Amino acid sequence: MKGELRDFAHRRDTTGPYADDLDVDVLIVGAGFGGIFLLHQLRKRGFNVKLFEAGTDLGGTWRWNCYPGARVDSEVPEYELSIPEVWKDWTWTENYPNYEELRLYFDHVDRVLNLKKDIAFETCVVDAQFDESLGKWIVKTEDGRTAKSKHFIVAAGFAAKRYIPDFKGLDSFEGIIHHSSFWPESGVDVQGKRVAVIGTGASGVQIAQEWGPQAGSVKVFQRTPNLAVPMGRKDLTREEQQNAKVHYPELYNFREKCFGGFLFDFSEKNTFDDTPEEQEAFFQKLWDNGGFSFWLGTYKDMLLDDKANRQAYNFWAKNIRKRIHDPRKRDLLAPLEPPHPFGVKRPCLEQNYYEQFNRPNVDIVDISNNPIAEIKPGGIMTSDGTFYPVDVIAVATGFDITTGGMTNMGLRSIHGRTLAEEWKKAAYTYLGTTCSGYPNMFFLYGPHGPTLLSNGPTSVEIQGRWIVDAIRKIESEGLKYIDPTEDASKAWKQRINELSDKTLFPTTRSTYMGGSLPGKAFEQVNYAGGIPSYAKEIRDALPGWTGFRTVK
Repeated sequence: MKGELRDFAHRRDTTGPYADDLDVDVLIVGAGFGGIFLLHQLRKRGFNVKLFEAGTDLGGTWRWNCYPGARVDSEVPEYELSIPEVWKDWTWTENYPNYEELRLYFDHVDRVLNLKKDIAFETCVVDAQFDESLGKWIVKTEDGRTAKSKHFIVAAGFAAKRYIPDFKGLDSFEGIIHHSSFWPESGVDVQGKRVAVIGTGASGVQIAQEWGPQAGSVKVFQRTPNLAVPMGRKDLTREEQQNAKVHYPELYNFREKCFGGFLFDFSEKNTFDDTPEEQEAFFQKLWDNGGFSFWLGTYKDMLLDDKANRQAYNFWAKNIRKRIHDPRKRDLLAPLEPPHPFGVKRPCLEQNYYEQFNRPNVDIVDISNNPIAEIKPGGIMTSDGTFYPVDVIAVATGFDITTGGMTNMGLRSIHGRTLAEEWKKAAYTYLGTTCSGYPNMFFLYGPHGPTLLSNGPTSVEIQGRWIVDAIRKIESEGLKYIDPTEDASKAWKQRINELSDKTLFPTTRSTYMGGSLPGKAFEQVNYAGGIPSYAKEIRDALPGWTGFRTVK
């Protein structure tokens, strides 16, 4: 089972973006939404730009995520780039596209924008450091190449570093085992087989939905219940999309005015401004809409107040519990007492997840107090000695979330320390786009931006435009480099914590609070003040280089 991006490194060519000793204005790492948006915008402005991507093609996470049932949790058109020449001739077949259609979308983006001529695929960055005398980044790849660039942009996203628990006996398993994000393109035949899904995050939920009707038996190993909400998937016609496109510019402007970058926002009311009957009707409307509206389109105090949050949880539990027939499974999947406040973990969107457990071949294994002790050649053993024989294991344990993509890249500061060392106790950034000690390095959709509290394309376009303008300002002012100060970074960290401490997020270890990786710092890694506030704060710092030292 492969576990690192560098396991996939392969040099395809020796010319163009694959050449030795590249020397460019801007080098970008990552060819998902953020990387290709920046590549396009910077090329338009005359910069010499190249992009390194560890995967085999465009699409970022959607080139890696081909596990059974993989599909996005944001609706279209909010989940696409706002570039008119891209959206004007593209139509979707459904409102929540699966990975196959998302790949087709990125192929379309390339045909329109001609991106690949400046991208080196299967290229994994393993070392990068800024040379102050040269005023350039020196970047090294797994296959031995070295590149130089004045500006360096990390667009690796929040999920670039897979987390595979150090299970005893993992390598001894004699069946088929894969991490959900390193799933084989050829797929895995589970017809009639005994299968296990370890983990109940988004990928675990989606795999279980797909395997329930196919496999001989399914065991879902759950540590914490997933408080999933109905997706509301539906087919789309070309005609309805084409008719709506006259409104797309307005929609893309509107999504940046909403807290999460979606096409809806919190209610102007608090929960107890309404009577119980009014609350019930409002919750039902959101529930029927599907998607994240029950999370980020609800009462404005739901993520701030315990009692308000409990009302949302009670509605969720009531609606989920009636879908699960077996009392034992019902109490494990949708307990009457919340395992944590609703919404402090990003909800998964499900289609028929809970109904799978009404099948006689699908069961839930509670590992909250009885963890997996060992992977045996023929299956999984829990701490109490119970053995579960299986033929196929899906390791759906997620990622070293938000920070892992950056700390796994060999980044080193001008002080000689690695980013992994510097962030071991806590992550420090400035504006969620820069790091002190890493001059002319920018990043997006990572720590201390809206990231996991947002719709990805919205966040990356707001941060991407800021990065483009920062680079243009550096060049127009004849600066050698900019570097955020340590004091500015500490102040931004304090701002992140202040926003978070007003909410219920710090009550629970989650992806928002650093993830579940053993030994990782428990800290807020997202900007919890909403997209509009975030956009204003980072923009306010740019005109006078507030918080930066500048060097000519």
